[in-house]
Amino acid sequence: MSEQKPLISPDKLPPKQDAPPLSADASIQAALGLFETHMRDEGFAINTIKAFASDVRLLGKYLGIGQPIGEIGTKNLNDFLKWLVEERGVPCSPKSYARRVTTLKVFFSWLHEAGVLPNDPSVAVIQRSVKSPLPTLPNEEDLAKALTVTEQIRQGSQEQKPDARPHLLLTLLLQTGIKKGEAMAIVPNHIDRSDSEQPMLFIRYPNPRLRYKERKLPLEPEWLEVLDEYLEQYEPPDTLFTCTPRNLEYILRDVGDDADLDRGLLSFENLRWASTMRDWRAKEEPDDIRQKLGLSKITWRETKSKLERLTEQEEAVEQ
Repeated sequence: MSEQKPLISPDKLPPKQDAPPLSADASIQAALGLFETHMRDEGFAINTIKAFASDVRLLGKYLGIGQPIGEIGTKNLNDFLKWLVEERGVPCSPKSYARRVTTLKVFFSWLHEAGVLPNDPSVAVIQRSVKSPLPTLPNEEDLAKALTVTEQIRQGSQEQKPDARPHLLLTLLLQTGIKKGEAMAIVPNHIDRSDSEQPMLFIRYPNPRLRYKERKLPLEPEWLEVLDEYLEQYEPPDTLFTCTPRNLEYILRDVGDDADLDRGLLSFENLRWASTMRDWRAKEEPDDIRQKLGLSKITWRETKSKLERLTEQEEAVEQ
């Protein structure tokens, strides 16, 4: 019996719609331009696009920006990563190193899946185990001092009118552990107060690629009182916080100064960690903490490792 021929000859099949007009002979420079277009089309965050593009340019600096992408192998990529850490002469933090590994995997995976490269040289890239330094966090005594300051500002004095904003901000961050960008995106109707005994905050993302970060976070009922005071004082027209992100940073800095804390101790990132450590000490389920922070399971691994190390550090101090 003769072999049945396919209905459509392979050479007549239409090309993949998302296949870039590249060949394996194309240079890193040529591939980078189309990679940036691909990331924009896929809805990558602006900062991610900038960071990934910078990382690919750095690879081009190491191999030569005209290097054909089809001639780049796993050894080239491993040598590049070694150069970053040991030979470049510029500090490469664990966070930057991890991101650059991710860049290589996203870049070459895209080229392979689009049919430009027959194999993905980044699959076998060696990921070094580099421990990130632990953050220096405010302890409970530090936080109590800061909350005393914000409560005094909230009540006002003969010289100053009552201002609920510092207390609203500090307590919000300690209760939810949200990021600065998430705090800036809150609008009043993201706060569900239909149950006054169990109010909730909805964290929303307009970018479809970041929908996995959306979540519902519990708030303490007493926080609503501070919120009402703040709304009356500031009457925000759209987002909850009417000032710039930098101004919110200044508020935390000034509270820290008034509480006689080390400069920088009271920051968005440190308060996110302080909130998370409270949950960790309270033996909350690790996956509940992960979801509260809006972290992927991959990112959670490093965060969990840091929480364990911070706990060991605290226990050593207590002994």
